[in-house]
Amino acid sequence: MPELALEDLVVPQMADLAAYTPEQGRYAVRLDANEAPALLRPEARVRLAEQVAGTAWERYPDATARELREAIAAQAGVSADEVLVGVGSDEVIALLLTVLARPRGRAREGLLVTTTPTFVMYRQSAKVRGLRVMEVPLDDRWNLAVDSMLKAIEMGSPNIVFIASPNNPTGTTASSAELERVIEAATGALVVIDEAYVDYARGDHLELYRRHDNVAILRTLSKIGFAALRLGWLLAHPELVRELDKARLPYNISTPSQQLGRVVLSELGGEIELVRRTVIDERERVGGELSHMPRVDVTPSEANFLWIRTERPAGEVFADLAERGVLVRSFHRRGGRLAHQLRVTIGRRDQNDAFLSALGEVA
Repeated sequence: MPELALEDLVVPQMADLAAYTPEQGRYAVRLDANEAPALLRPEARVRLAEQVAGTAWERYPDATARELREAIAAQAGVSADEVLVGVGSDEVIALLLTVLARPRGRAREGLLVTTTPTFVMYRQSAKVRGLRVMEVPLDDRWNLAVDSMLKAIEMGSPNIVFIASPNNPTGTTASSAELERVIEAATGALVVIDEAYVDYARGDHLELYRRHDNVAILRTLSKIGFAALRLGWLLAHPELVRELDKARLPYNISTPSQQLGRVVLSELGGEIELVRRTVIDERERVGGELSHMPRVDVTPSEANFLWIRTERPAGEVFADLAERGVLVRSFHRRGGRLAHQLRVTIGRRDQNDAFLSALGEVA
């Protein structure tokens, strides 16, 4: 029987990548995944259950997700032709990096420019698809280093620029003025502003999208209480949406996700507001408590998590918290200035208090 020699088949870019695998195990308090706290009220749960009760399980979903796209468009003040829906933002990111990968100029591969640290799937998806990745470090306060970004764009002539605002894992935002400098410098490139956490921020960047042809906006339901639906979307000009749609897998959004996503966006704004207000209030309270702790520094955040520096190595603090039943996210394996950084999701008040108590014992 002939043997399968995977090394002759697997693309070489896979060699330095690892699968995205969240921490496993049972913890009393999980504050590691930037999920919203469980605040959905009983009447909202009943409404969602009613919506899917009559699902035609034997039928494929609407391949165009028309009603869902219309609900997204209505919320954003755009047309449905400007909306592309994916299985979370991850699928949309993958589609962008698949379709917009044509080498520019004398380059042999397409190029992605982004920041570091930031959402890992930009780099992961780009590398899998054979794109080069140029990562521009954030400044010493974890903000966008605009001049360095402009130099990277000038040197590299990228296909795509990804900037998350608010940024994951730092919670920091870029101003419209800073982003506009990047947009104007990125001639011929698409600038994607990832607003996954925009519900917890002071404002959005839709005006930049409206003013510039080379801007697209990423959003999701995953961070505001509906991660189980796995719904993300891109706001982009119709001609780009049409090209991306050619590469989208058919029936990618299930019927329940389409139906429930539409209900969430069109009927359950009060539930989203409850999550938003609760998380912001708790974020400010927890941040205030942390600011009084010795050996701990916290970065001001506009997301649903806090970016914390510990005097002790983050890996040790992470392990000690886990022993006490509190799971957070540590970045110590990346080394350098990340060796002392933790990201902590804002949960319910009791969960946040459990974290504060445990951190006070181990920091």
